[in-house]
Amino acid sequence: MNWRANTTVGSQRQMGIARMKLTKSKVLLAGCMAMAMSHSVLAKDIKVAIVGAMSGPVAQYGDMEFTGARQAIADINAKGGINGDKLVAVEYDDACDPKQAVAVANKVINDGIRYVIGHLCSSSTQPASDIYEDEGVIMITPAATNADLTTRGYKMVLRTTGLDSDQGPTAAKYIVETIKPKRIAVVHDKQQYGEGLARSVRDSLKKQGADVVLFEGVTAGDKDFSTLVARLKKENVDFVYFGGYYPEMGQILRQAKQANLTTRFMGPEGVGNSSLSNIAGAASEGMLVTLPKRYDQVPTNQPIVDALKAKKLDPTGPFVWTTYAALQSLTTAMERSGSQEPADLVKALKTGKPVETVMGPLSWDEKGDLKGFEFGVFEWHADGSSSAVK
Repeated sequence: MNWRANTTVGSQRQMGIARMKLTKSKVLLAGCMAMAMSHSVLAKDIKVAIVGAMSGPVAQYGDMEFTGARQAIADINAKGGINGDKLVAVEYDDACDPKQAVAVANKVINDGIRYVIGHLCSSSTQPASDIYEDEGVIMITPAATNADLTTRGYKMVLRTTGLDSDQGPTAAKYIVETIKPKRIAVVHDKQQYGEGLARSVRDSLKKQGADVVLFEGVTAGDKDFSTLVARLKKENVDFVYFGGYYPEMGQILRQAKQANLTTRFMGPEGVGNSSLSNIAGAASEGMLVTLPKRYDQVPTNQPIVDALKAKKLDPTGPFVWTTYAALQSLTTAMERSGSQEPADLVKALKTGKPVETVMGPLSWDEKGDLKGFEFGVFEWHADGSSSAVK
């Protein structure tokens, strides 16, 4: 073998080794890419639609809902999400308007989202739920209390709040047994939520032998209630129950005080927030309101309260907690069922053991209503706070 031959053989050997190294590098790179791709497939975003009122007259309740949703999602993701999958909120504004709610529901479907926390108002929740039911999308409302929502045989609709049919009798019982008025007026805003509640209260009062001398509707959005106040004075009414929201209730309270009408007022959770006191001022002192439990005062919820306060957010709103619980319920159903199919999640919630939430253990009946939910009676104060009376 001469020198040139040895050189050629050595060169070929070096080239072979280089090719082997290159091949190994390619294999290693391909393996890393495969692992990365595998991880990206396994860990994915779970989009959840959060739908409520960002605008419109009751946007403050929407603030509560979105506050609860954002905090719940942050806390759930901080604990690893759902088997490594992260929740992502996609927020929509329906302004508590039925037509806008339908448009939003269609957009949720077009966006490919299969899980909805919302809507807020009963009047917007019901038409939106028609679309979700048809499309097989699970909807958990943290605020819609109208009983009709879950009496239509729908499978995909649940809620983490009580019913007007529970709230009405609670209010009526307190009125009859504690206040004991002689002449009662029941007023409402002609909307699904407000009128439904007013009818529930009126019917419960009549069953208990109370004298309801006036059942009157006003127009939502009006600001002049002088005619109503004059009618209340003429009828010698000594107690008024109002079914509706805080913008109208605030005006009625203020104008009643200006007219020296000394009757006491009561309303549902739709009137119970600080904006009422901003409108009515001192006239809001002593108003009665039915509300869910003060979940911000539950000791085990203190870390969430602290987290919200650190962000300068109000933890006292009832829908903060019912929304937080709705997301806990949704994700617990995913974990228990081992599925992300909406129908499987509904089954897990309706037939499984109670779900541990910030509201306590929650369970649902076949209609999607909570079992054993209770409202309490609170006295409202002019500074926007409330204290339990029952």
